[in-house]
Amino acid sequence: MIPFNKPCMIGPEMEAMKDAMQQNELSGNGPFGDKCTSWLENKLDCEKAILTPSCTAALEMTALLTEVGEGDEVIMPSYTFVSTANAFALRGASIRFVDVSPETMNINPEKIAEAVTERTKVIVVVHYAGVSCDMDSIMEIAAEHGLWVIEDAAQGLMSKYKRKSLGTIGHMGTFSFHETKNYTCGEGGALIINDRSLVDRAEILQEKGTDRSQFMKGMVDKYTWRDLGSSYLLSELNAAYLSVQLEHADVINQDRLRAWEQYEEGLQSLVESGKIAIPTIPKNCEHNAHMFYIKTKDDQERSNLMLYLKENEVMAVPHYVPLCSSQAGKKFGEFVGEDRYTTTESERILRLPLYYGIKKEDVEHGIKSIHQFYKA
Repeated sequence: MIPFNKPCMIGPEMEAMKDAMQQNELSGNGPFGDKCTSWLENKLDCEKAILTPSCTAALEMTALLTEVGEGDEVIMPSYTFVSTANAFALRGASIRFVDVSPETMNINPEKIAEAVTERTKVIVVVHYAGVSCDMDSIMEIAAEHGLWVIEDAAQGLMSKYKRKSLGTIGHMGTFSFHETKNYTCGEGGALIINDRSLVDRAEILQEKGTDRSQFMKGMVDKYTWRDLGSSYLLSELNAAYLSVQLEHADVINQDRLRAWEQYEEGLQSLVESGKIAIPTIPKNCEHNAHMFYIKTKDDQERSNLMLYLKENEVMAVPHYVPLCSSQAGKKFGEFVGEDRYTTTESERILRLPLYYGIKKEDVEHGIKSIHQFYKA
């Protein structure tokens, strides 16, 4: 069976983890953590990067930093992972889901503008499949209404919008290093801060609400409880593994792009004949080959194709069930405007195997299997 995903491993990760185990700091923000944050700050050209145990934790930090609470509204797509909404629902905010653009499955800026009320405080954009949202339009809406913009770039490391790295355009951005992501340490994440005024408080939130980071820098002689917070630290063992991945980020990126482009070329005739649709990459975007998906005619055809591929030893999987249709989504939020594309388009998506090191012959087998399905 050709798996849908294999967690990325370059090779030297075990040696880096052994090095971490021989040092005196394992809990977080040690030498390997510093190595990762320095890489992120230099590569992305951001104000500050903070490693977190997950992208979920990073999103929760953005909710604290924007001081979202009861009575506030947060606009986001319904087509996203639960963490995007959970972070703000946990603070008591009401979630306002809006429709996506079918070409990219990213939030539609026009629908954001229509959903803004006097209670709106934050816009959360999700860069689906590592392809950027229309950030110019979104930042204009935010500026007009005085709103925070958070980039959920869980899938977007190494992707760009108009040559600017995703996660660095809004006020804050978040990344995931979960095992399914391009760069991984099993579980992990990062908070990207683009507003200097938020940095000191973010460091306090990360250290359970204390000023321990200032203590470790010799800025205070003891540390105390200063604010709300939680244990938002990534361990040094995870950071050691991640540091190797980041050092080889360009190699990983090129390998994934090679497989993505092989899918694109191999399936083009099915696109031209109207059998399927494939991802659209806007001209002003550089993507990171996080995923390659196809869109079938409908949910039934997707199920049939998924079964056919499994019988031919290719593991393909669907993706998000829109949050607006879930029990919690109805309790903590509402869909604003018409759900013209979110649900129907989500029922067409089937993701194909794509991971670092996937063999060309395995990609070709997947392509041929899809062609055989439609020929039959």
